[in-house]
Amino acid sequence: MNNRTQIVVLKRPRPGRVKTRLTPPYTPAEAAEPAAAALDDTLDAVAATPAAARVLAIDDLLTQAAAALEEHEAVFGPATDGGFWLLGLRRPDPALLLGVPMSRPDTGEAQLRRLRGLSVATLPPLTDVDDAADAREVAGLAPHTRFAATLARLGAGAVR
Repeated sequence: MNNRTQIVVLKRPRPGRVKTRLTPPYTPAEAAEPAAAALDDTLDAVAATPAAARVLAIDDLLTQAAAALEEHEAVFGPATDGGFWLLGLRRPDPALLLGVPMSRPDTGEAQLRRLRGLSVATLPPLTDVDDAADAREVAGLAPHTRFAATLARLGAGAVR
């Protein structure tokens, strides 16, 4: 059993509070549905990855991130929009994350600056879902997930 703790940083999928850039083409309630489905997919991935404890971003990639922490002090997963999808620390330190500006094109860069002085492993960049085009792209890359199924069910702007 791995003695690492996994932490998933998330935003509760409430209509009007998540994936607001998916409206239009979706209503706020519809935009919250793929966010909830993506959360379920993420939690399934975390549950399938060995860890001593899990605290409530991506099945085989989570395993790769945990392995990277064996040789590095931090692991960072950049997002294609300039943010990040994963931050792992061998020794958790809230000061390395608190106050980093979120939802900006330079969020990832700001986070990496906070990690200076640590050995950092970088994972492949992933696409964050900010709008309907991003949602279609991500669903196309992971067509068998709840996220893709939810978009297909919603129709407008979904995977065709």
